[in-house]
Amino acid sequence: MKAIEIERKFLVRNDSWRDCAGIPHVLQQAYLSRDENSVRVRLIDGRSACLTIKFRTAGLAKDEYEYEIPVEEARDLIRHATGHVIEKTRYRVLHEGRNWDVDVFAGAYEGLTLAEIEMAGEDDLPALPQWLGREVTGNKRYSNRAMAEASRQPPLGACGG
Repeated sequence: MKAIEIERKFLVRNDSWRDCAGIPHVLQQAYLSRDENSVRVRLIDGRSACLTIKFRTAGLAKDEYEYEIPVEEARDLIRHATGHVIEKTRYRVLHEGRNWDVDVFAGAYEGLTLAEIEMAGEDDLPALPQWLGREVTGNKRYSNRAMAEASRQPPLGACGG
């Protein structure tokens, strides 16, 4: 299914978001390509899986195609990862009528927590929760794909400089 993805991403300042967090989902995701576009496989709670293809466009928008795939195929594809397999627990957090995804990383990026929000358009101005730290939208070192390809971790400072 095709969608346009427009999102902003932030470091997380503290754990107060947990008071409004929904049911967590454990994600494993791997990238299968190294060019400017991305092919990602994601295993969700070990019970469902999807294959996502993203194409960069102008600004914050990305064309995104996502398909549900069998779990066993996802496990097989993850073995073909280019770089690290990203491990994280995702929480959906409601703030002023909008859903935020808060990712608590494990494995190579344990200690890193990022929040992102999907927007209707690039000029969308969602209310920012107090628990957010520095915005890292567009900072490639905090993209999951770049983290999967990195030979070393980004700084883990919650608020950063």
